[in-house]
Amino acid sequence: MTALREFFPTLRTRQEVYDDILSDPHLRVQFFLWPVEEQERFLDICSGNRGLKVLYDAYFQEIFNPDVTPERLISLLSVLLDKEIVAIRSLRSQSSIIEDNQSLMVLDIVVVLNDGSIVNVEMQKIGYMFPGERACCYSSDLVLRQYGRVKSEKKRKFSYADMKPVYSIIFMEKSPEIFKAYPDHYIHRFSSKSDSGLSLSLLQNYLFIPLDIFSKVLQNKGIRNLSRLDAWLLFLSTDDPEKIYMLTETFPEFRPMYEQIFTLCHDTGRMMDMFSKELQMIDHNTVKLMIDQMNDELEANREQLKESREQLEANREQLKESREQLEANREQLEARDKMIQEKDEQIQEKDERIQEKDERIQEQNKQLQEKDVEIERLKQLLKKQGE
Repeated sequence: MTALREFFPTLRTRQEVYDDILSDPHLRVQFFLWPVEEQERFLDICSGNRGLKVLYDAYFQEIFNPDVTPERLISLLSVLLDKEIVAIRSLRSQSSIIEDNQSLMVLDIVVVLNDGSIVNVEMQKIGYMFPGERACCYSSDLVLRQYGRVKSEKKRKFSYADMKPVYSIIFMEKSPEIFKAYPDHYIHRFSSKSDSGLSLSLLQNYLFIPLDIFSKVLQNKGIRNLSRLDAWLLFLSTDDPEKIYMLTETFPEFRPMYEQIFTLCHDTGRMMDMFSKELQMIDHNTVKLMIDQMNDELEANREQLKESREQLEANREQLKESREQLEANREQLEARDKMIQEKDEQIQEKDERIQEKDERIQEQNKQLQEKDVEIERLKQLLKKQGE
């Protein structure tokens, strides 16, 4: 007996679920087409060995159908937006100016609140790169769709005052790296504000909720004394039986929703169809992620190659300049060597002339000495004759 089967006794055993699958040829074929680990996961979910992550389109629509149980979505949106919501209605699909054929979303629901505000709830299995830019594009698309709808309804009585705020609530099961820089924050709210204090209604508001970061924060602080907001996030993100048990003990209002989920587990065929859609989304997201990663790597390689080429060209220019400078220096050195050589020759010529002068001076000195000797001899001769 698992903890969840003790708490929700209508849950079947794994063997009962498995036998039910084997009894239907269509279900049996579908089941054995799944990977073994997904077969095990399905049996665990249907028998209560693990819970069901609600933030997938088929499951979310089942639990939060705004046309059947609007009070649940009202309660969720009230705590997320921190505002009183009285009623909601689903906004039917309309054409979008944005094309996104390879979406990473596993949930996308749009509702209108009683005050006319529009709320778009998304769940991304893998968070998009450039999440801010993308969210802004989709929010702008909702604003334009609202503008077209309201103007069509009001016709000549239309005023921009009829436009209401648009809220984009984006859950991410695996958030992009940019959110990892804020490991203690699992809700990021954005709205436009001026730097002067002037207040204008700029309509677009955003909530980014990285559930992987929420799970880590919750693991560190424990699940005792949860806030109501944390309780909702736990309900939306966990499949851990112990946490589900403690959540429903602390917040009984979640028990009917789990009962609905586990009642749905009795319809094996329907559960398998919903589970297959989830697997298709996961496979699609994995392929899309691989494509995005390869494109990112390719783009990074292109940028790196471009930078390398630019660096190579810069090195070539620098080498060319160095060669030109070297050639100029060589010419200057050659001119300097030539000038030095000419000066050396001039000095050598001067040395030779000086040497010649020295020799003449020595010769003249020798002649003077000889004359001095002759004069001295004559003086001595005269002296003798005078005696």
